[in-house]
Amino acid sequence: MRGWLQAGLIFAMVWLVAWANPAASLAAAVNSEPLTIAQLQERLQHPVQREGKPTLDLRRVTLDLRDQNGEFRDRFYTDLNNRLQTGSQTFTLDLSESVILGTFDFQRLSLREPLYGEAFFPLLTEREQTQLQRDRRRLSQLSQLSRSLLLQPQSTTLRLYLFRHGLNLSQTRFEGPVLAPDIFFLEPVNAPGARFLQPVNFSQSRFSDAVSCVGCQFQQAVRFRSALFFDRLRLGQAGFQGPVTFQGSEFTNGAGLAQVTFQQAANFSRVTFQGNADFGKTVWQASGNFVKSAFGGDVFFTEARFGEAMSFRQTRLEQAANFRGAVIQDQLDFGDAVFSPATRINVAGLDFNSNQSQLLGSPGKIGRVLSVPSLAGNETLLRNLVRNFRELEQVADANRIEYLTEQLRLRSLQQRLINVNLNTASRSQLQKVGFSAAQSDAIISQRGEAPLVNAADVLDLEGLDLATYVKVRDRVIAQPSLSWLSRLQLAWRWGLLATLLLLSQYGSSVGLTLGVGLVAIALSSTLFWWVDRYRRRVPTPIAPPRAEIGWMLGSFVGLFGLGTLILLRLGEAPGWTLGAIALLVLPIPLTLTGILYRRGRFHDQLNTSYLVEDGSARQLRFLIARLPVIPKYPFFRDRFYPIDWQKRRNWLNYYDFSLNNWFKFGFNDLRLRDECVPGLVTALVWYQWAIGLAYVTLLLWTLSRTIPGLNLLLYF
Repeated sequence: MRGWLQAGLIFAMVWLVAWANPAASLAAAVNSEPLTIAQLQERLQHPVQREGKPTLDLRRVTLDLRDQNGEFRDRFYTDLNNRLQTGSQTFTLDLSESVILGTFDFQRLSLREPLYGEAFFPLLTEREQTQLQRDRRRLSQLSQLSRSLLLQPQSTTLRLYLFRHGLNLSQTRFEGPVLAPDIFFLEPVNAPGARFLQPVNFSQSRFSDAVSCVGCQFQQAVRFRSALFFDRLRLGQAGFQGPVTFQGSEFTNGAGLAQVTFQQAANFSRVTFQGNADFGKTVWQASGNFVKSAFGGDVFFTEARFGEAMSFRQTRLEQAANFRGAVIQDQLDFGDAVFSPATRINVAGLDFNSNQSQLLGSPGKIGRVLSVPSLAGNETLLRNLVRNFRELEQVADANRIEYLTEQLRLRSLQQRLINVNLNTASRSQLQKVGFSAAQSDAIISQRGEAPLVNAADVLDLEGLDLATYVKVRDRVIAQPSLSWLSRLQLAWRWGLLATLLLLSQYGSSVGLTLGVGLVAIALSSTLFWWVDRYRRRVPTPIAPPRAEIGWMLGSFVGLFGLGTLILLRLGEAPGWTLGAIALLVLPIPLTLTGILYRRGRFHDQLNTSYLVEDGSARQLRFLIARLPVIPKYPFFRDRFYPIDWQKRRNWLNYYDFSLNNWFKFGFNDLRLRDECVPGLVTALVWYQWAIGLAYVTLLLWTLSRTIPGLNLLLYF
């Protein structure tokens, strides 16, 4: 019994040591004696078949390539190189689970491609040949520049290197530096779980096939400067304890760097990602640099953690960037970045505190590309983003985020109004929206016990799967039953918010608000001109002359067209904006006008205009507190005179009158007379004045939110 206990204790200790130090367990598993020359030759002469391809089996060995073992090192490179370069057959060099001591130089195992000639072109694809020719031109230009600067009498021989065999470095341990610059790797490089204890240099190398370094550990500096990856790079779960640089590299088919940890500075400047780039769940303990990089596909930083500053300055983003659930503890800088029209940066669930960190970007641009899919769960984030941009005095971006917030709020109100309520819907309504009969019964049974709090709660019910929820989630909602009064309040809030968004983008676009005013003035002026000038046809016509009709209609087309162009240029939904203007300006005035013409007009002063002007002054003035009808006091009547219909510029008076009513600003003080005026005409003018008061309030509110000084005064 005591012997069994001792054996069990020894086994437990060995297992504990192996679990706590996997590197030690790997070293223990490898032969303690380095590989001999005889053993090397034996393995090279007898390749094994693995996965249908001849493989040079150097697994689970120790290769001592240090200077003190120079004889073996030279024989190793010579024998292995001769075996690799003999004939046209390609091998897979398998060094998995081996330990390599000293410097490992891939150039000594590669074909030396001369700077000129096409001897090895049959080994390359058309794309690889094109890239090789580019490399040759670059080296030739560098050589010429070097000779011209250093005045070298003879040109040195420049060569490129081709490694045309596959590599298997699974769980390999490199205890010395790894040198592989300027090499074309024509076959896949597979190195999951490899450990590199010294610097690694793959600068200006090319990888024609896939490269997999999943779970690799790099303890010193890593250089992939100006490297080119024709296929996908997989670096998931890798760890970089030293500085790493991919500066000037190009990823043709995307890159997967999910769950990578960068403990020191990472340099990805001037990198080109033609496909998607996945940096999801990466940890950046030091700074990251993506300056002047280009992302041709989508880029993912979902749930990434940025401990220090991240720079995306002058970066080009062609598609979406996803920062959902990321944590920013320092600066995230998008200054001078270039965004395509399709670019959106998803920041939903972003852990961002404006008191500790900053989100930087070009004023007027960064706010337009930030987006979140829903208001729920992102309200605090949106408030922090607004505070961040206001502290940076980027008022346009702060207003843009507030506009996005209110758009999401409008969508939420609309869903509460029209979506099917899971807590009150009948069985037929549930089936109509997309649930099966059994699923509808499960929902009704569940809400009989306890109301559903969230629409996603249906996933907890038996028989409801994720596919069904995804299909119906935009058409259902879970909320308490609403009374008709509550629905009316919600409808009022929805209508008011929709109007603010359509007419001013929630106070963030002065140009859009001015365009709305131009369209409204054109409609109102033309309508009141017709009411005032066209009284009757018989027995004595009271109508405008053809010249005035031409001027009025021509000016209407010009002013209305200008306002519409502004709406098309600045509005996100110009059609809906025009509809909102028409709904405010036309229905009630047209109704009053129709009733007026149906009844006819029979009153004194029928041949005189309803508009009178103050003849005592000619000056620009603000008319916010002025009412549209002159006082009834007789002495005031002496100051006002009816406008002259006979003047050719008479049609301008109606625009001036609408300008007074809408913008509360004008040159002449035009008002409605107080005698012999039909009540419908008075109602028409008062309605225009009331709508104008609401409009000028909207205009002043928009100006206060877009002028930096006044904006800071109001909010701080």
